[in-house]
Amino acid sequence: MIQLLGRATSGNVQKVIFMLEELRLPYERKDYGKQFDNTTTPEYAALNPMKKEPTLVDGDTVVWQSNTILRYLANKTGSTLYPTNPAQHSMADRWMDWLLAELNPAYLAGFRDAKKSEADRAAETATNLGNELSMLEGQLAKCAWVAGTHFSLADIALGPIVKRCISFPLGLAPLPKTAAWVAALQERPAFQKATATG
Repeated sequence: MIQLLGRATSGNVQKVIFMLEELRLPYERKDYGKQFDNTTTPEYAALNPMKKEPTLVDGDTVVWQSNTILRYLANKTGSTLYPTNPAQHSMADRWMDWLLAELNPAYLAGFRDAKKSEADRAAETATNLGNELSMLEGQLAKCAWVAGTHFSLADIALGPIVKRCISFPLGLAPLPKTAAWVAALQERPAFQKATATG
């Protein structure tokens, strides 16, 4: 059985849970993370040299980096969630890359500042996050799902993170298309299970 090593409250773990649930693959999730004091052990480092979560163990195959895990699972199962058409494939990939390269730094800053009083927040946090989310808003104004007309790996990768972003108490400008997209995700049982811890 597939083992998913990572805490249920991690956005990066949640996207993998989302994928596993959508594919209806049997798996066992185990708590790993800093608070469990088990990601810096030699045993874990042998699986994942980054000493971070998540890590997926599928028999003799060990995969780390959450978006790579999503691609691995899609390729392993031949899932249509990762289109074979090169243009559609690239659309999913570019939004997954955008998540890591562009949105993630703004998300992490927002995550930290959302826990602080308004006076202690960095002035640019809300602006930077709003600017990034406006890119997604523009995409969702053109199509129902992130990578086009069909639900795909891009929605799975972005869903748990964006759900958190739009809930931060940072005074972000309204993002109606993004909010509607998150609402559509929340109708999916796999997303509900993946994000049940927040």
